Amino acid sequence: MEDKNYLEDITEIKKLMNKSSRFISLSGLSGILAGIYALIGGGYANFLVNQYFKIDYPNYVSAQKLEKQLIIIAISVILASLLTGIYLSMSKSRKLGEKLWDITSKRLLINFSIPLVTGGILIIIFLQREYYDLIAPTTLLFYGMACINASKYTLGDVRYLGITITVFGLLAVYFYKYVLIFWMLGFGIGHILYGSLMYFKYDRK
Repeated sequence: MEDKNYLEDITEIKKLMNKSSRFISLSGLSGILAGIYALIGGGYANFLVNQYFKIDYPNYVSAQKLEKQLIIIAISVILASLLTGIYLSMSKSRKLGEKLWDITSKRLLINFSIPLVTGGILIIIFLQREYYDLIAPTTLLFYGMACINASKYTLGDVRYLGITITVFGLLAVYFYKYVLIFWMLGFGIGHILYGSLMYFKYDRK
């Protein structure tokens, strides 16, 4: 009987240590919604690109207009996903009785930001040099690596999401004609798939 209680105590200690070292307030629903935003944004971007190529005499002005529209779409998707993630994480942390902003969430943010900021700087350079074909794959690659890098401070499923998105990024570089499809598969389907998995594994409990 004492041995059984001892094992239960050890199990409880392990759970507490795991909770203290990992950010568990990450919402699976936020991943699902981020994927939906990405699919909507990617679908609209695809529509704009197709409209551009239907122009009889595309010029520099029309190309610049398309570039600005695509950047606005990308920023809108990122902001919507970010705000949704923060709101749902705050809601989940209140339900769990946990603090949203602590040493673990700080570590998560730092480790997530390093690859993401690096990728952002690289994208700015690509924009200046007009390497437009590399921008979408770069967002996939560095976002995927950001998820992998931050996964040790949150739910383990984030690591597999990062690996999946990184693979789609590599495929987008090689099969560059289908870059928008791979972008939608990575950010859209990838987020919905893993967000659903995390929701049923953690949130519903």
